[in-house]
Amino acid sequence: MALLAQDSAVPCALVALTVFRAPTWACLICFTSYKERTRICQIFAGIQGPELEKCQETFSSAFADLADIEINYDERSHLHDAFTQMTHSLQEIAAAQGSFNIAFPDAAEKMRKVIMKLKGAQACVPPCGFQDVARRFLCYGCYSKACNFPLDCPVQDLTVTRGQQAKFSCTVNFQLPKEEITYSWKFAGGGLRTQDQSYFRDIPRAQGYLARIRPVQPTHSGTFSCSILHDQRPVARLYFFLNVTSAPPREEIELQVSFRKVLRWAPKETETLEPWRPSLGELLARPEALTPGNQCLLAALAAVASASATLMVWVFFRWYFKGN
Repeated sequence: MALLAQDSAVPCALVALTVFRAPTWACLICFTSYKERTRICQIFAGIQGPELEKCQETFSSAFADLADIEINYDERSHLHDAFTQMTHSLQEIAAAQGSFNIAFPDAAEKMRKVIMKLKGAQACVPPCGFQDVARRFLCYGCYSKACNFPLDCPVQDLTVTRGQQAKFSCTVNFQLPKEEITYSWKFAGGGLRTQDQSYFRDIPRAQGYLARIRPVQPTHSGTFSCSILHDQRPVARLYFFLNVTSAPPREEIELQVSFRKVLRWAPKETETLEPWRPSLGELLARPEALTPGNQCLLAALAAVASASATLMVWVFFRWYFKGN
């Protein structure tokens, strides 16, 4: 019943905004009727007279800060109930001979606190889709506002080699309703890149937000379309253009495999520095080669050569004299 009263109150609120041109009443006009507001002031100030006009002006001024309020569209019923309780409370204060100069500002402050506790509308997420969670209600004008995005999302390009696998993910960046979400897939073949629904045909077996083609063939070249539906109403349409390329020749594949093996091959050779061992001629021809170590080596060679010569001479004379 509260929602029914609210639906009937909104057209009247629009008329009141047009007639009285009082945007400062905004939320008050959206969720209360003219009859309710007049009845409250009549209880406070009487049926007619200057005091009644003063009461209405005070009522308007007290709710001036609630003129440009924006709330989550789904929170309208909660705010409507809060205003209904407020009108009953004001009637009770007026019947108890209370002062509207005190009652109206207090009521406006309580409503401001109620509005601050309501769930805020989410931000619009471009570039596409009907984002119901981001829909908001504006008190200034008593109307709802949705994200101004097209239903069709930009085409996503995907290039796959023939024989490989293609995957499509039908997901969006904004929050979807938790229940009654379904997906439908369509295909426009012939290598056509389009968003025109007249070219698409249904793919009955494709269900869910993920789709896969394996192996990919040239006949799969074209545009795939995924529609996200909430309670059979479209929320967003995504498009995937699949470009199928030919597989390289066998010789080229073998060459690529060999090339990868070469790239993965690590040389095992390591350069080693060996000490320089000069010959006797190099030692005599190059003075810089006569290091202390090499000089000792020459002295040892000379000693061995002298000993060998002495031994040979001794052996020769002994053989000679023994024969005689």
